[in-house]
Amino acid sequence: QVQLVESGGGLVQAGGSLRLSCAASGRTISSYAMGWFRQAPGKEREFAVGIGRSGLNSAYADSVKGRFTISRDNAKNTVYLQMNSLKPEDTAVYYCAASVTGWGQYAQYDYWGQGTQVTVSS
Repeated sequence: QVQLVESGGGLVQAGGSLRLSCAASGRTISSYAMGWFRQAPGKEREFAVGIGRSGLNSAYADSVKGRFTISRDNAKNTVYLQMNSLKPEDTAVYYCAASVTGWGQYAQYDYWGQGTQVTVSS
């Protein structure tokens, strides 16, 4: 079983950048596909980005494509989400998740972090 802890959230002005980190413990993340999801106030949680086990494959929701970049460092057991050109509509709690099987938007994610708040002011 893997434990996930997100960090790096905060308050940023529109157009700014943030980098989120997801540190894993308990097991190496090389065994898992990883993803970032987000949940805005009053809305359902939605897929944002995903990355395969090797890091060679990635998938992005249309709403973040071209602005967000996911990466992973299996040696550091950490996944990152670089967020650029942030918009107020990116305001949400961001969750890191790990999938034992599959990868991308439609995979089943088995382990979740507690989330980190990202707030983008206009």
